[in-house]
Amino acid sequence: MSIEVGAKLPGKVSGITNFGAFIDLGGGKTGLVHISEVSNGFVKDINEILTVGDEVTVKVTSVGDDGKVGLSIRKAQDNPEAPKNNFQRRTNNQQDNRDNRSQQDNRDRGYHAGPKKQFNKPTNNNNAHGGQDFDSLMSSFLKDSDDRLSSLRRNTEGKRGGRGGRRN
Repeated sequence: MSIEVGAKLPGKVSGITNFGAFIDLGGGKTGLVHISEVSNGFVKDINEILTVGDEVTVKVTSVGDDGKVGLSIRKAQDNPEAPKNNFQRRTNNQQDNRDNRSQQDNRDRGYHAGPKKQFNKPTNNNNAHGGQDFDSLMSSFLKDSDDRLSSLRRNTEGKRGGRGGRRN
């Protein structure tokens, strides 16, 4: 007897384990129904649903090269009961409320963005940088960058924890 994926076959429960049930398909063939494939609902104890000797109809879900046969009782049923998900779509108002809550939570925890520096896009004239040369622009950039990094380190150093104190 040839076992093909997708075939519905009658079988008899020959053994039960905590992870599923072994089904004797006849002709010396045995397959496993995993506990998740026994029923549409959650199965805590397979012994509440199946007992050794029960006659069941199974659907072949996989046939391994090593001869292992994967079976499903759930998929063999003609009209399986689909689990009902009662999901509701969020309205824009609910989304806004969630965003406001998370912003308030962040402020309560001390995570708040300070005033942001205004970035002015330079114009295309040659005097856009106030007549400064490249070296003075670079030095002011490095000074500003160092100030920002030191401020960032100062504000996050105590919040990280571990590593034994402050580092410079």
